[in-house]
Amino acid sequence: MSRKIEVMSPDNFEAEDHFYPKALNSQLHPMVSHFLNLDSKRIIKRYRHLHPQVDEKKLEEVLKYQCKHFFWGGADLFYVTTEKGNRKMVVLETNSCPSGQKSMPPRTDADEHRGYRYLIENSFLPILKKKKRLPKGALGVIYDKNYMETSGYAQTLSDLTGEEVYLIPHFNNEDQSAIFEDGVLTVTLDDGKKVPIRAAFRYVTQKPWNRIPATTKTFIYNSTLVCLSGGRNKLLASKAYEMYNSEIADSGLKIHTPETIRDVSKLEIPLWVKKFGGKAVIKNPYSNAGQGVFTITNEEELEAFMKEEYTYDQFIVQSLIGHYEWSSNSSQGKFFHIGTVPNKKGNIFIADLRVMTYSSPEGFSPCAIYARRASSPLESSVPEDSWRVLGTNLSEKKGENEWTSDTSRLMLMDKKDFNSLGVGIDDLIEAYIQTVLSIIAIDQMAQNLVNKKGAFRLKLFKSLDNDKSLLDEIMN
Repeated sequence: MSRKIEVMSPDNFEAEDHFYPKALNSQLHPMVSHFLNLDSKRIIKRYRHLHPQVDEKKLEEVLKYQCKHFFWGGADLFYVTTEKGNRKMVVLETNSCPSGQKSMPPRTDADEHRGYRYLIENSFLPILKKKKRLPKGALGVIYDKNYMETSGYAQTLSDLTGEEVYLIPHFNNEDQSAIFEDGVLTVTLDDGKKVPIRAAFRYVTQKPWNRIPATTKTFIYNSTLVCLSGGRNKLLASKAYEMYNSEIADSGLKIHTPETIRDVSKLEIPLWVKKFGGKAVIKNPYSNAGQGVFTITNEEELEAFMKEEYTYDQFIVQSLIGHYEWSSNSSQGKFFHIGTVPNKKGNIFIADLRVMTYSSPEGFSPCAIYARRASSPLESSVPEDSWRVLGTNLSEKKGENEWTSDTSRLMLMDKKDFNSLGVGIDDLIEAYIQTVLSIIAIDQMAQNLVNKKGAFRLKLFKSLDNDKSLLDEIMN
C-alpha cells in the first residue's frame, strides 16, 4: 500500500480541517487563559510560595532551559492524592510526538492557527534558523497518524514561510515514498521526481526507529533519537527520570512517577504484581496511543496477560493508582485518583491531563492542554474490567495503520468541560513544571546517546536497554 504525498501552498489554512468540531467554536476557560498568560517569573513566584523548599535559581534555570534534541513534547499526568490529602501531579509518560492542537480552544478571536502557529513560529522556525550545514531542499511534515493535526502543521508551516511544504505519509510496513539517502530525507513524487528535504516536522509514532535513523543530515523535529531516549521508550524514560531526579535532588524539585520496576521479563511479572499487592500496571515499553498497557486488579486479568505472546522481551511494571480502596501499596505510600467532580448521577471518573510544551530560544512555553476521562466511573469495589475504569487514552486501533478516536471522552479546556475536571491554576502550574522536568530529563538522556561527532552511541544504548527485539528494529 502506498499513500500520496500532498503539497501544501501558502494561505490555505481552513480551521474546520484541523480542529475537532467540538473545539471549533469552543471558548477557552478564563482560568486556563490566565495560566497561559503567566510569564516564567510569576510561575516561579507562585510555585515557590507553595513550595518554599524549592531553589528559585534552579527552577528559573529549568524553565529557561533550551533543548538540544527534544524540542516539543507532551506529558500525560494523573492528579492524585494520599490519605493525608497530599496532592500531586504524577507523570505517566512523556510523548515525543504528542497530539493536542486539534483539541485546543483559541486564545483570542483572531487566533486562527492557534497552537500550530505558536509551536512553528516560536520553536520550529527559530531552531531551524540556527541549524548550519543543512542539505539543500524543501520543507516537509512526515506522519503515520493524526492527519487532522499533521496537515495543520504542514499548512501552518507553509503559511509562515511562504514555501510549499510536502506532507509525507511514512507508515510502518508500507511502501515508502520517503527514504533516507546518505542521511538526507528524500521523497519521490508521482512523476518520479526526487525532492530532498532540508528539514521535517515529524509526527511518526509507530516504531519510528525502524525507518528513520536516530541521527540524520536532514533536520528532524524531533529526531528518533528522542524516541529511543524516552520519548517513545518508557524503559529509558524511567532511567532518564531517575538520573535527572538525582541531579536536581538538592533543589527541592522532583519528577513524580508511579513506583516503577524496569527490565522485567515476562516470567517475572507475577512476582512484581504480587509485590504491589496484586494491583499493578504492566507496560510494553515501546508502544503508545494506549496500546501495550495492561491494568491488573485481579487474578483473571493477570492470567489473561500471561497467556498472550508479545513482540518485545522486556516490560516495566508500575504501582497502580486507582480508588483509595484498591490502589497499589508502593514505597511512596498509597496514591489514589482525585477524579472528576461528581456528575448529576454522582459518578466520578478518572481523568488524565495532557500538557504539551515546546522549547524556544527564550525557554519553555505551554502550547496545548486537554484532558481525557475513562469510560466507566470509579467505584470503591474492585472492577472486573479495570481498563474501562482506568484507561483514558482516546485512540482506538482498527487495524494495521488504521486508527480512530473516541472523542466522547475528550475534555476541552473550555468553559463547559474544565470545571468538571476539578483542577485549579496551581494544578496547571504543577502539571506544566512536571512536563518540563520530564522533557529535560529525556533531552539529557538523548545528549548522552550521541558522541562528539553527532553519531548514535548504539553500544551505550544497548547497555541501557538490552532488548534484542528492539535492537533488531533500529535502523542503522
